[in-house]
Amino acid sequence: MKQTYLSDSGPKVSSAIYGFYRWRPEDLKQTQMDRIVGLCLDLGINTFDHADIYGGYHAEELFGKVIREKGVKREDIVLFTKAGFSLPSFENKDVRVKHRNSSPEHLFKSLDNSLRNLCTDYVDIFLLNEFDAVADLEETALALEKIKTSGKAKHIGVTNFTVFQHQLLSSFLRIPLVTNHIELNLLNTLAFDNGQIDYMKQRFTKPLATSPLAEGRIAESTEKIPLRLRGKLEDLTSKYKVHFESIAIAWLVKLGALPIIGTLNEQRIHHIASAFEITLDRQDWYELYNIAKDEY
Repeated sequence: MKQTYLSDSGPKVSSAIYGFYRWRPEDLKQTQMDRIVGLCLDLGINTFDHADIYGGYHAEELFGKVIREKGVKREDIVLFTKAGFSLPSFENKDVRVKHRNSSPEHLFKSLDNSLRNLCTDYVDIFLLNEFDAVADLEETALALEKIKTSGKAKHIGVTNFTVFQHQLLSSFLRIPLVTNHIELNLLNTLAFDNGQIDYMKQRFTKPLATSPLAEGRIAESTEKIPLRLRGKLEDLTSKYKVHFESIAIAWLVKLGALPIIGTLNEQRIHHIASAFEITLDRQDWYELYNIAKDEY
């Protein structure tokens, strides 16, 4: 799989990224982590997206153990992690409710924990995990700049920021935000309407698309639009000689987005990787888009 620059400021990442946002505590078995990570590396997916909260706050630790035991060199993989979104858990009894926390103290502590769990001295991107409405953004921006200048993170990004939130935080920063993780797929094209995609292109960054197969709904939903989309995707399989899920991913790729894989289904991971073997025709792209918008 080819690698690409995420923005004009870097870093270079694999064209598909594996993220652990769907891993639940019960999924955290070393054999399963070893199998998924090994498959990704075999397919050329060397970029992994983490957060402190994933897997009930334990996914990073297990990943770090697996990577260490596999003998993977740090320079051969690209690591993201994020902080700022807190969830109640058995390990965090001081967290009473789901909330955002972009305070410097929280960000520094979370990143240090992530580095320890991932068995690394730095991450390639540290992301602010959603917008904190009551944050002192000047303090948050200074903390993010300190994280970058310390060398603990090579780049800074955000997740699920609106255009205005993205612009607001950028106005306090002297360093670029290299990405914004957003949900984007054929069943969720809101990023076209709210300006997120346009703004990222203006900032010379590529959107990272979470839920690229709509949490399996493209393949499994019996609702009207998913059924029509699936019918068209299946019609296109003979033309492109790939599984219909690969075509749904190719739709994102033509847009310039990088899919963040969340599934634990190994066949589906193969389908996503196969998307990069084809180039979707412009009219096929728009035909799928029209169905997605119910304008067919």
